[in-house]
Amino acid sequence: MLQYRVIMAFLEPASVIPYFGLRPNMHVADFGCGTGAYILDIARAVLPNGKVFAIDIQKDLLVNLKNTALEHNVRDLELLWGDVETSGGSKLGDEMIDFALASNILFQTAGGYKVALEIKRVLKPEAKVAVIDWSDSFGGLGPRPVDIVSKEAA
Repeated sequence: MLQYRVIMAFLEPASVIPYFGLRPNMHVADFGCGTGAYILDIARAVLPNGKVFAIDIQKDLLVNLKNTALEHNVRDLELLWGDVETSGGSKLGDEMIDFALASNILFQTAGGYKVALEIKRVLKPEAKVAVIDWSDSFGGLGPRPVDIVSKEAA
């Protein structure tokens, strides 16, 4: 059954992660991880026996994230260069993820539906997903109004 909770505000990743219900030993994937705003806190929630996958299409962001993770002594992070808008593009296997995060990527994609299909492919039965995206352009801060994905469309 689809359930969702709407939180309206600029989000601090650490304040949102408790809503995810993460536990040690979970396998978590951050689709379009970017600079990794959520990664360190996610890793702290599921490691040392869990697994965290950070996926992005921009190699330079993954290199920076690797350095940040090492600076914070997070070593069990798998960085994947991939296109989450294509089937198999995340480079994850079928039904291997307990929790997936898609934060601030829908407005950047040409095919949000394709991202959803890729996330669905990698999720275990009973897995959870958090989709966090812009609800407005906030006077020029954020995406152009035409690029915003509505809650209903998401």
